[in-house]
Amino acid sequence: MAYYDLSKEERAVVFSQMTEVVFTETNAGQWKQSYAYFADPDTYIRKNAYLATGRLVQAGTISKSRVIHILEELFKDENQLVRQTVINAAGEIGCFDFEAVMPFFEKGLFDPHHQVRNAVIGSIKKMGQKNPVPVLAYAERFLEHEQFEIRREIVHGIELRGRTHPQDILPLLRRLEHDQKPRVRNTLVHVLGQIAYKKGCLETVCTDLKMNWQNKELVNDALEEIIDVHYRYRNFTCYTQDEARAYIEQYFSN
Repeated sequence: MAYYDLSKEERAVVFSQMTEVVFTETNAGQWKQSYAYFADPDTYIRKNAYLATGRLVQAGTISKSRVIHILEELFKDENQLVRQTVINAAGEIGCFDFEAVMPFFEKGLFDPHHQVRNAVIGSIKKMGQKNPVPVLAYAERFLEHEQFEIRREIVHGIELRGRTHPQDILPLLRRLEHDQKPRVRNTLVHVLGQIAYKKGCLETVCTDLKMNWQNKELVNDALEEIIDVHYRYRNFTCYTQDEARAYIEQYFSN
């Protein structure tokens, strides 16, 4: 039976049991059932496993250094699901101590399997939102990487921080405004749209685009994307699409 086939009450019991297993096996110094959780084909079992691990470490209930040692061993596993869950567990720890887990992401960015690389992006998103200073400094190192997919993944990874604090990531995005790779450029335009629809964000993004960006063609594409996002996300935007369009037209006409 899959995790979400269970009732809410049953799921709470399962999570509690999994947390106890991670606690007991970490203190014993050997993961057996916890490893099975990390390798489980059910996405939500794996999610519970890495959430439980992160919460126990943050609470100081289990040793961070012991967990990191176990994660280092598991990251050598041939099963991409295990490596993916390791990255996600490291991401939970990185929300409050990025330096302790940074090596996982430096390796994970170059993992041969897309599920592991995608876990890196997701982890950078959540860590960047909660622990932005070291995470954005880390991301900056890869903005000019020779592999364009690495550049694209980093742009995607810092998006979530930008949704509430666009000023934090705009200088990083700007460094790629002349990138010639279509996938990087398309992701850049996408992210600019995603960081401009919450309260106060449209003004911040437009000011930066107008005052600091040189690639006018990309700026125009980004503005079109911003207007489109205000329709697609119309239940969540600060402005209606018409209001956003009117603001952009007036601001950039001066």
